[in-house]
Amino acid sequence: MRIGTAALERWTARRELAAGGRGGGDGASAGAGYMLLAMAGFTFNDALAKGIGDSLSVAQLIAVRGTMLIVLMGVFFTIRERRGSTAVPLLEATRRAVHQPLVLARSLCELLATAAFLTALTKLPFAVLASMLQSMPLLVTAGAALFLGETVGWRRWLAIVAGLCGVLVILRPGGSAFAGTGLAFGIGCVLLSAGRDLCTRRIPAEVPSLGVTMVSVLLMTLCALAWCTLGGEWRTMSVAQLALLAGAALCLFAGMQGIVLAMRSGDVAAIMPYRYTGLVWAVLLGWLFYAEVLDLWTLVGGAIVVGTGLYTFARERRVARRAMTQPGVAVPMRPSI
Repeated sequence: MRIGTAALERWTARRELAAGGRGGGDGASAGAGYMLLAMAGFTFNDALAKGIGDSLSVAQLIAVRGTMLIVLMGVFFTIRERRGSTAVPLLEATRRAVHQPLVLARSLCELLATAAFLTALTKLPFAVLASMLQSMPLLVTAGAALFLGETVGWRRWLAIVAGLCGVLVILRPGGSAFAGTGLAFGIGCVLLSAGRDLCTRRIPAEVPSLGVTMVSVLLMTLCALAWCTLGGEWRTMSVAQLALLAGAALCLFAGMQGIVLAMRSGDVAAIMPYRYTGLVWAVLLGWLFYAEVLDLWTLVGGAIVVGTGLYTFARERRVARRAMTQPGVAVPMRPSI
């Protein structure tokens, strides 16, 4: 449910050019604050899910958290509709999105990526998995070149290769972190997340972002409910487990809304670097709650991944702005959230 960096720069360039290339300082400050909120929300959601561990199956965790999230979204957007603050009603946005094959493909990738992430979360250190996920925008850029026919220059290819080398530095082939099923699920999560964002890039601009998000949440929740029911994986939940899941749903909802507000505030180019504060939160929460201490090589690898990601975003933004100055170039008007 997070926005891939590569899906935003063209919308950003279009909006900035329409505004005469100016970005408001107050808007950028507010946007940075919203992005910090979003990354904190997403990371606290992950930390709470890790706290549940193996006490519940992945399917039950997704089902219960998803049900709580649907209730939160329904209440929040119903109130906004009554106040006239929503451009497209929630049901209408969902109806438009559910008929789009790419939305369904995106939702399937989201479901599988979430299941892989939650499984890896029980087997890998929190911050190691978070560091791996920072390479996802690089894979989106590579996938756009390989599968969508987008042009990627040699500088960005070098950045992609360097970023993947940073992932190898984190995992250190042959070491303990490179063994076991946790790594396989972590890599699967990164690849599926990149596939989700590649689908997002091709969703028609007239499909409301709210509908895309709602369809993803509904599909994940319904599939998880069916899996738990047919597979007999339901377990009685304690008050503490329900509290953790409610907190996770609330944090996830806060993260989703923070992203939306950040994208509507100021210059996205000034805001996007703050998405990497999620890695800082992961290191801090892993240390505070799970006694995880990162070694030097993990920190070095994480720095390489973050640095190459920032460079790639800067290059893609420059290319998008250059493309917008050329006649006949179509660029989506909105980010797909």
